[in-house]
Amino acid sequence: MPNSRARKLPRILIVGGGYAGLYTALRVLKKLRGDEATVTVVDPRSYMTYLPFLPEAAGGNVADRNLVAPLRPALKKAEVVTGHVVAVDHTRKTATVTPVAGDEYELGFDYLVVATGSVSRTFPIPGLAEHAIGLKTVEEAIGLRNHVLWQLDKADSTTDPDVRRKALTFVFVGGGFAGVEAVGEIEDMARDAAKNYRHISRDDMRFVLVEAANRILPEMGPDLGLWTKEKLEQRGIEVHLNTSMESCVDQHVVLKNGLETPASTIVWTAGVKPSPLLADFGLPLGPKGHIDTAATLQVQGFDYVWSAGDNAQVPDLAVGDGAWCPPNAQHACRQATVLGDNIIARLRGHRQKEYKHKNLGAVASIGLHKGVAIMFGKLRLKGRPAWWFHRLYHGAMMPTMNRKIRVFLDWTLAVFLRRETVGLPEMTHPRDAFVDAARPEPMLRRADRANSLALIADDGRSAG
Repeated sequence: MPNSRARKLPRILIVGGGYAGLYTALRVLKKLRGDEATVTVVDPRSYMTYLPFLPEAAGGNVADRNLVAPLRPALKKAEVVTGHVVAVDHTRKTATVTPVAGDEYELGFDYLVVATGSVSRTFPIPGLAEHAIGLKTVEEAIGLRNHVLWQLDKADSTTDPDVRRKALTFVFVGGGFAGVEAVGEIEDMARDAAKNYRHISRDDMRFVLVEAANRILPEMGPDLGLWTKEKLEQRGIEVHLNTSMESCVDQHVVLKNGLETPASTIVWTAGVKPSPLLADFGLPLGPKGHIDTAATLQVQGFDYVWSAGDNAQVPDLAVGDGAWCPPNAQHACRQATVLGDNIIARLRGHRQKEYKHKNLGAVASIGLHKGVAIMFGKLRLKGRPAWWFHRLYHGAMMPTMNRKIRVFLDWTLAVFLRRETVGLPEMTHPRDAFVDAARPEPMLRRADRANSLALIADDGRSAG
């Protein structure tokens, strides 16, 4: 529980330690004067994940620990609580916190920032919950990497053609940034890994990308989207547009266009939705569940509550009436700067400013040395130049100098060393081996072993 003495100062409570939450806290802490206020950040994880690096982590190009920024070292002047805010009482200005250990408690606040982010958007597709893998957390990215490499191990160790076919079929659902980058990075990794197997080649593998719209990477425009599709297909990746997955029961994928295939790997990247926790925060929500905010990032009807990032419905003044800022890292980081300034302005009785940001562009990596980019709305890059720009941009945006250096070191070492293609699937259940070793042996097994030892002793005496 945060220090109760800090309650004497105005408390700025930030719910969420992702892009918007972390950068808002950093901005506020930078602007505060002495004991002007205390900042408390509550998040179920003790670290912020840099989401654009998840595909690279899944492909083995960035170490998992290097794409997260620990909150406590980054926010040394703030109180960090590992837990969930499960409810907000605006009458008493208190939040109900459920920590990772111990009983829940109430935490008072004077100013509230809601930055809970988003979760994977799913649909009631038979088999999806049982067999699909998401790509919204670092745990999912590393789990996907280990899973894919384990499928190669399985395929190389069997002569059953059905088992091999299922193990070597990889289906990715969603043709946005996450899906396209993930299929590109995983295909690259699997191609490299196949060189280490005696009975597997790239020709044995099947990669399928499924998109419900009529093009992939819609944010990039039709030209770059078409170019990316052609490049993926040249690598042997099937791209199915205007279709969706209807079922994946027992890892048997059925697409709306009639395609059916067994697949041990089903990756779901078909969009995101606001955190469901928002329903208990007593705030106005838009039609898709986002918090309704003004251009100042203040929540409509509340002068002490702000919101930003994926869970907020923020007017996009650079586009015009009726437009909303898309849920991406570029907007979240820049909204956090304005939000932090507005909290300080509200604290000191000054006028708040509106968020207006012209999109600087977009970048996407589709594997090693391959990418697409739009810069400043006009300049379009393809191939290696776009890939370099992708790395420079995201490397620079990675929070904390410690993590920036580590990421660039990962990339530098990759120039001289081959990609590591070792899967560790047992990491998902690390205690299984110990539990098996510590489990009491059945009495029958003990008796058999005792009889065996007696026979060995008898044989030894006879031989003597």
